[in-house]
This record gives sequence, structure tokens and C-alpha cells, in this order.
Amino acid sequence: MKTANPAPAQRGKRPKGRAVKIFGPVPSRRLGFSLGVDLIPFKTCTLDCLYCQLGPTTRTTVARKSYAPAAEVLRQLEAALKKGGRVDWITFSGSGEPTLHTGLGKMIRAVKHMTRVPVAVITNGTILADPQVRRALREADLVLPDLDAGSARIFRKINRPHPSLRFSRVVAGIARFAREFRGRVWLEVVLLKGVNDAPEELKRIGVLAAAIRPERVQLNTAARPPAYADAKPLSLTELRAARDIIAGALGKIPVDIIADFKGARRAAGRTGIEDAIIAYLARRPGTERDLAAGLGIHNEKIAGPLDGLVRSGAVKKRAFRGEQYYHAPGKTHLPRGGR
Repeated sequence: MKTANPAPAQRGKRPKGRAVKIFGPVPSRRLGFSLGVDLIPFKTCTLDCLYCQLGPTTRTTVARKSYAPAAEVLRQLEAALKKGGRVDWITFSGSGEPTLHTGLGKMIRAVKHMTRVPVAVITNGTILADPQVRRALREADLVLPDLDAGSARIFRKINRPHPSLRFSRVVAGIARFAREFRGRVWLEVVLLKGVNDAPEELKRIGVLAAAIRPERVQLNTAARPPAYADAKPLSLTELRAARDIIAGALGKIPVDIIADFKGARRAAGRTGIEDAIIAYLARRPGTERDLAAGLGIHNEKIAGPLDGLVRSGAVKKRAFRGEQYYHAPGKTHLPRGGR
């Protein structure tokens, strides 16, 4: 197991690229078709979670600032909405912790004037104790914070927080936000084998979740390649057993299992990234670079799933002006004009 409560991570250089990414609409089990807004540089976060599918955190921080110009975010979002197509939610999430952006509240308010599409914010919830952060989120329609531990020891073990974060304050911040917020709160719990799945820890998570009083609790596990090898997923049977223990403390608050299991997917055997690629290419052809930018997934995470889809025949490719374009057969039209 990795050491707990490390010093701020500085693992290599951050990938270069635009500070703002609008990605999708991406199909989501929880939010239908979600148009994502990525405000924060890649892996700039308050945590360095064992299970993060984007890899280790390159910058662990609690510093709030304007990481991307709000005007540019809104310009890109408005352009994306004008393209049309189904958008069920506009979701502030992506490759960093969105509540670190000091302009988040201003952007949410601007989006509410721009469109009737509801706004969701996916956050780890670690800085909700800050009243400025709670105010920034108050005009969102749905906020989805995390609670992966029932104790400070397990919080340090699974989430590897910035040294300034204290578990009791994090939980109190989420609970206070849930009391004050007029919108909906869905609490996500990520469970890992041998880390936070012991019955006594699950009971503690249930007790804390009951005090927070979210609309619902959603259980997940490491269903995609995690940042650290220590992050081992629970099986569906194990998640169901964990759900029963947590639900015992929650009363009438529903507990859902939202983890992706290949055998349970509509498109058998496909991963979430592969489904997102298919959905993107059903709307327009694109290069690997287009897919990475449009889905908010870095290039190294795109190549393997894309190659697998090509081998299976679900995606076709064709050279055009020196680049490889990909498309979903029968659903999009490739550019014309030779190789």
C-alpha cells in the first residue's frame, strides 16, 4: 500500500494543452448525455486517490484561483451548445477538482442564463467547508460529492489528501453544504478491496452518509485502470453485500450501484471509454486528437480502446490529407477528397 498523507505530489511534467476543454456530449449512466466543462489543468486536485482513472495527481493543492478565463469557458460552451444534439446536463468535472476555480459560481450563473439545460458539478467535496465554495455551487441543480471513507485513517489511505485537509472538517463541510443547498445532492462512495470494504468501515460510511442526508448514495469501484496498483475492484456480488451494510444506516435514502461491469453493459464487453468513442463518432468523424479533446480524455487513454474498436469492426478508419480519421460505420460521413 502507498504511504498515507503524502507531501504534495509533483510527479513529472503536466501535459501541455488548452486550459479549457468542453467535451461530449458523453453518455453517462447517471446523467444521460453530459456536456462536460473541464476548468482545471490536468490532474490538479486536492486528492491523489488510489483509484483515479486519469493517473496519479501531478499537482496536489488546495489553492483556489482562476485556472482558466471564465469568458473563454463560456464562449466555448456556447459554441458547443449551438452545434445541437441531445444534452441532458452541463457538467463541471473533468481532469481536475472544479471547485478549485474561483470563477465557478460566476460561470454556473452565466450558464443558467444561457440555457435551460440543468447544471451538475462533480466534486470530491473536500473544500466544501469553505463558505465561498458553498456559495459558488448554490445555483447548480445537482452536486455529486465523494465520501470514500468512514474514518480519518482510511481517508488518508484511499484518497491521499493534501496535508492541510482534515477528515472531520471535510465531512462537516459536505454535511453543511447538503443542509444549505436547495438542489439535489448525490453522494458517491468508491470502494476498493482490502482498503475500505471492511464491514466496520462500511458501517461508519453509512452513519456519516445518513448524517449528510443526500438524496441518494451511489456505490462505485475501480472499474477502469486506476492510478495505483493497490486499487483492486470489488465484484458485483461484493458491492451488493456492501450496499446492504451501508443501507442499514441510511433508512429511506436509496443506495445504487453505479459501477460499470462488462457483462451488464448494453454493448457487451465495451468499456465506458469505448462507449464514449462510439457516441462521439456517431455524430462526426474525427482523428485520435479530436477524440481526446472532444471527450476530455488524454491521448494515452484513447489509443488502446480505439485500436480495439477498429479490430472489432465497430469503428472504421481512413486516411485523409495525411491523417487517420475514424468513424462509426453507417452513422457518420468521412471527409471527401483523397488520402
